[in-house]
Amino acid sequence: MSIRTQELFRAPEFNVNHWVDANGNKAKAINLSDLEGKFKVLFCFQSWCRGCHSKGFPNLKTMVDALEGNDKVVFLAIQTVFEGYEINTFDKMLATQKQYDLKIPFGHDAGKDDKSQSNILTNYKTGGTPWFIFIDTHNNVLYNDFHLYASSAIDFLETIR
Repeated sequence: MSIRTQELFRAPEFNVNHWVDANGNKAKAINLSDLEGKFKVLFCFQSWCRGCHSKGFPNLKTMVDALEGNDKVVFLAIQTVFEGYEINTFDKMLATQKQYDLKIPFGHDAGKDDKSQSNILTNYKTGGTPWFIFIDTHNNVLYNDFHLYASSAIDFLETIR
């Protein structure tokens, strides 16, 4: 991952209503304050997104596996629904978590009312899916982009101890 120079901005609160834990069990909402002092990697996806399945999830899985045991880095996958509400459902999110055997929290974000644009998409100004967001330990967004090279990202994330 070559981190391009971009203007840092303070990470907005997630405001994701529906979460499951690493085992797919319903969980309370995850907030930035819950992850104080941790480096956060958010992966934004939609269940029907071909790019998410061909590139995004394989990259995420590679990173999660490579950083296993590093308790300074937290991975979160968030289904950022902005279209296809009848397909990009909470149940599809659960199936996707299981499909990739990702033992990380997953969130389902279809907006405040569960049928409007994703809060993450709006607040972080993402350009769709798949999308990666890196948030440092001080809650500054360091990386916010579609393109990611897993090997370079791992090299960078391994420096966080």
